[in-house]
Amino acid sequence: MEFVPAPPVHRVLCADCGTPIVPNSANLCVACLRNTVDITEGIPKQASVSFCRNCERFLSPPQAWTLAKPESPELLSICLKKLKGLNKVRLTEAHFIWTEPHSKRLRVSMTIQKEVLTNTILEQTFELEYLVQHGQCPDCAKLAAKNTWNSLVQVRQKVPHKRTFLYLEQLILKHGAQKDTISVKEVKDGLDFFYSSRSHALKMCEFLQGVVPVRSKSSEQIISSDTHTNTANFKYTYSVEIIPICKDDLVCIPPKQARQMSNISPLTVCTRVGNSVHLLDPATLQACDITANVYWRAPFYTLATVTDLVEFTVLDVEPDHRRTKGKFVMADAQVALASAFRSSGAGGDDDDDMMDFDGRGTNNQIYHTRTHLGAILQPGDTVMGYHLTNSNYNSDDFATLEPGRIPDIILVKKAYPNRRKKSKARSWRLRSISKEAGEEGETGNARGIVGRLGGRDQKKIEEDYELFLRDIEEDPEIRGSVNLYKAPEVKMAAPEETKGKKKKRAQFAMDVDEAEEPEEIVRTTIPGEEEEADEPDFPEVSLDELLEDFDEMTLGTEEPVQE
Repeated sequence: MEFVPAPPVHRVLCADCGTPIVPNSANLCVACLRNTVDITEGIPKQASVSFCRNCERFLSPPQAWTLAKPESPELLSICLKKLKGLNKVRLTEAHFIWTEPHSKRLRVSMTIQKEVLTNTILEQTFELEYLVQHGQCPDCAKLAAKNTWNSLVQVRQKVPHKRTFLYLEQLILKHGAQKDTISVKEVKDGLDFFYSSRSHALKMCEFLQGVVPVRSKSSEQIISSDTHTNTANFKYTYSVEIIPICKDDLVCIPPKQARQMSNISPLTVCTRVGNSVHLLDPATLQACDITANVYWRAPFYTLATVTDLVEFTVLDVEPDHRRTKGKFVMADAQVALASAFRSSGAGGDDDDDMMDFDGRGTNNQIYHTRTHLGAILQPGDTVMGYHLTNSNYNSDDFATLEPGRIPDIILVKKAYPNRRKKSKARSWRLRSISKEAGEEGETGNARGIVGRLGGRDQKKIEEDYELFLRDIEEDPEIRGSVNLYKAPEVKMAAPEETKGKKKKRAQFAMDVDEAEEPEEIVRTTIPGEEEEADEPDFPEVSLDELLEDFDEMTLGTEEPVQE
């Protein structure tokens, strides 16, 4: 094979330093060319970016505000848009250089190319520094001012408790319906939700109609008008009223309406409230659903609520498994008032927990009743029910009932008084819609979304919240409709003794603030209860139902947590 020599490479000397180089149009080496021509000329080495502390968004020129994480591609795009002169060069690479998070500085390394002479392309890498300037975006500036809302949703329920709104808050958080809310204000019979857009308020009304039985009406108020352009600004208000019937309430349906509902017994118990009210006759397991339209056509009210429940002790129960409806099983039960039992206390005699047959009156009476709780009741259990014999109801519909159709008692749900007294924190907690500090009417005793209005009885707030937590523990359907989160480890403290009496301060494991060290918590109990053995069938929330990453909610942000 014949050797073919390579063509000779002609070299010339650099005009400045004399280094042999390949000939080019400038006859300069790369180092001398960089010293002679600066391709970064016209590109500022320092710039600033605007950052809103409230919503944590950056200003993306010209007027858009974008949510961007530190050292993210979105933030890099915002930084590059702030530079002038990039359209004259070719950008090949750009990345962040790490800086202290509190330094309020952003450093970016950038590599660019530019043709400086004919067929001569020069590449250069340089650094830029951005100053983060804190300010307010127009949306946050509007929210900071007073009375800047455009639409208002007034949610009301005329009941003496707030448990419905505690449950409604969890539904709002689960479905992310709070992301467009400006603020939430607590009023006497409900909550006010403020929005900056009418469409957001309409969306909230549609959400409420899908989760609870409501009726709504709207109104508008003119703020300003322009006769020349025939335009006007309005403020819109939507009034939403929730049916005043809650879970476990005793209801007397008007006889005429009861006959229209498959001739159900007028005396029923509310077992569930969704977008309709589910009523059940404990004596026959006959059920009916009342929608919002049907209810408001002929409204009726509850005879008694859960605060009127009386504690009974089950003496005997005979379930009839042939008569079932879903999770309910018909049973004949013998019960007595819990006050009919006495305990010798320190004496430790063998007649503990025996009935006081020497007593007088109705305390030692045994009641025979038919109940729908045959699947969960056992002799010796504690059950809550309505004592109709000793009650007086101001209801015309109840007065028209035949005395023979009115039972002595109606059992509603099983109770766990012994386990409630144990000093053990719950292993789960709930999220809450947070509220900006310093807002008018706010107090520091809030339980979820309620309790921030000044003047409310703190004891009543604690009792409503505890009853709501017990409903979550005891009802799997309610647990399935809310998000539960793992709570930090909490160290329980023994109850304090004052003047020979046990006094327990109210506290729940759900609202324990995150702390570096374990906190001492005292559990809330109902007055008059005593500590006894644990119930073996106490409802426990399994770890599979709990979610990780508990973060406090803020208004106006999207829920980052998984379902």
